[in-house]
Amino acid sequence: HDHEVAGPATEGQLAVARNDVRRSSLRLEFDAAALRVTGRGEPPEDVPEVQRVMVSERVLDVRRYPKIVFESRTITVLEGAADQEASRTAPSGGLRLRVSGDLTLHGITQPVTVPVTLRLTADSLTADGRARVKQTDFGIRPVTAGAGTVRVKDEVDVLFSVTARLR
Repeated sequence: HDHEVAGPATEGQLAVARNDVRRSSLRLEFDAAALRVTGRGEPPEDVPEVQRVMVSERVLDVRRYPKIVFESRTITVLEGAADQEASRTAPSGGLRLRVSGDLTLHGITQPVTVPVTLRLTADSLTADGRARVKQTDFGIRPVTAGAGTVRVKDEVDVLFSVTARLR
């Protein structure tokens, strides 16, 4: 079964270039120990053990690697207007973007590229996306149990929604 994990960003910096979204930048930091197994879709009695293993040295090793950080390098507009004025005419003011940056997880930094849907209003921004991350790229060996009969997939889907109030 799938394990769903949730966690808020503990720190973030967002610089929005209203005249040209491509010149914007983003940095998000997560406290690895604050990630929580939600229990959605799995037997309730399994949740405490899944949580324990996830934060242990077998997976995230939160004592040695307490932070997970994403920092953007480039933002490419795939659909919609590149400038804010024209984006007001796009459906729902939305833009489809490709955000490339560096993800630091488990003490290893790797480049990642994420498709993002961005909605920008006069005073807020909402970005939704989905990234696929290979655990082995970050030095994490996927968990096995039951003499290898149960295996966690190497590729993990990360779904996110970021909301910011703009000043």
